[in-house]
Amino acid sequence: MTSGERAERADTAATGPADLPATGSDGAELHGSDLARAALQAAKEKSKAQRRTRRSVLGSGGSRRRRRWSGPGADERDPQPLGRLASRLATEHGWNDRLSGGQVFARWNGLVGGDIAEHTKPVALSDGELTVQAESTAWATQLRLLQRQILQRIADGVGKGVVRKIKVQGPAAPSWRHGPRHVPGRGPRDTYG
Repeated sequence: MTSGERAERADTAATGPADLPATGSDGAELHGSDLARAALQAAKEKSKAQRRTRRSVLGSGGSRRRRRWSGPGADERDPQPLGRLASRLATEHGWNDRLSGGQVFARWNGLVGGDIAEHTKPVALSDGELTVQAESTAWATQLRLLQRQILQRIADGVGKGVVRKIKVQGPAAPSWRHGPRHVPGRGPRDTYG
């Protein structure tokens, strides 16, 4: 290989890929640092064109904004206590009445006192009427006598209007009725000896 061929091969290798300009604006062939500047300028323009096309694609579906920090002031994006978030969620979905009713069941012992709670239990709450089951008829009678005081304690503890009336049930006897059909009469005999 002659020195002329080597020089020609070096010039071809220095020009780089075909998409880079090998000549300057005045038509002269670029060499060395001028070629490097031209390659850098072409890479910048290519990157800029890719960014424009990416923006136009994202712009059609919605703009992507950079997420910013909330800063020193209070903001809805700041971390919130779980109780506050649950309270807001319950208010938005209209669950407050049911949650208040659930508080009656959860705090029954504290609302009515340990002695009464030991012998009674809340069964259902529907339209402001609380159904309470007593373990004996004596406790059912006692609960009926204390109904006003219990309603006041529940209103103070959970909220006014959650429970407006108390329905007291005595102890539940076993049911001998099984299935949808039955025969009228006294029921099973000699069960208890």
